[in-house]
Amino acid sequence: MDVVERGRGKSRGLFCEGDRWIFMGQEGLQKVEYGAAGSQKKRAEKELVGAVLATGGGICWGLSGSMGQYLFRYQGMDSRWLVPYRLGLAGVILFVYCLIRHRDKLFQVFANAQDVRQILTYAAGVCICQYLYFQTIQWSSAAAATILQDLSPIFILAWACLTSRRKPKPRETVAIILALAGVLLITTHGRLDSVPVSPRAVMTGIGCALMVTLYNEVPKSFMDRYPIAVLQTWAFLIGGASFFALFRPWTFHYIPSPAGIFGIAFVVLVGNVLAFTFYMTGVSMIGPDKAILYGFSEPVTAAVITYTIFGGRFTVYDAIGFAAVFAMLILISTSGRKKSGFRNEASAESA
Repeated sequence: MDVVERGRGKSRGLFCEGDRWIFMGQEGLQKVEYGAAGSQKKRAEKELVGAVLATGGGICWGLSGSMGQYLFRYQGMDSRWLVPYRLGLAGVILFVYCLIRHRDKLFQVFANAQDVRQILTYAAGVCICQYLYFQTIQWSSAAAATILQDLSPIFILAWACLTSRRKPKPRETVAIILALAGVLLITTHGRLDSVPVSPRAVMTGIGCALMVTLYNEVPKSFMDRYPIAVLQTWAFLIGGASFFALFRPWTFHYIPSPAGIFGIAFVVLVGNVLAFTFYMTGVSMIGPDKAILYGFSEPVTAAVITYTIFGGRFTVYDAIGFAAVFAMLILISTSGRKKSGFRNEASAESA
């Protein structure tokens, strides 16, 4: 409650703060007004910068996925060759960074058996997700892979409903319908008799989204104890070592050209380091609910490149499908499930 009196060219205010009444003269009132205006301006500037950074992170991931499509289509690479090197190189870069910035936390994840189990679960989800993402690109396109990956909030929601033994809320049901309709339109171009995206690409794309659900189930108490860079470091190193042992990329006898080497550096530096830094900084400034919407710049970027540079076909059904998926993200991000919004930011490409 406040009372403001005006008389004899002066302003005075009587303000209630808790159980105290405070009298403030004209100069004090002006300071409060100026301070409030300055604070509002700073918040607006922070919102703008955060939005730009989150959008920039999504664009970097879209560019990285499109570069992967270029490497598969024109450089003859195989996802089983690319992903181990990408994970390994990204892990080494982040390891050096964490040695400088988070040395005290870097090895604590192996201090007890429970944390070891959690980091292994997280690493499995992140790295299998990454492999399936690039495999989907190899079998279809970056646009299809990113839009299938964006089904992950629906799977996270479904798992939350299953574990809490509740039915989806009306808006959540609408979000599920929108997601399924959007993916159906994009993968079929509106024609069920001639599906342009192969069934195996759809399966690996859905598998990618499911892996996002897996590492989202790592307890928040574990995630909060360590910087995300530390968790990503060990996820990349563990995943890289595992995929080297599983796929044995040296047996492919593939030697990348200079353009191929540039492409590998691009997906590591732009798709991992730069995109991750931009997006997570944006999340810290505007929050996960808004950031996940600005992150939709990833499938948009991948779609633009796919349809303009790689000669993909864009139809009105694709446009409707993208709009449906974006509407799904709006419903999910405003439903109060901040966990899914924040943790989903480290999905296939951020991995």
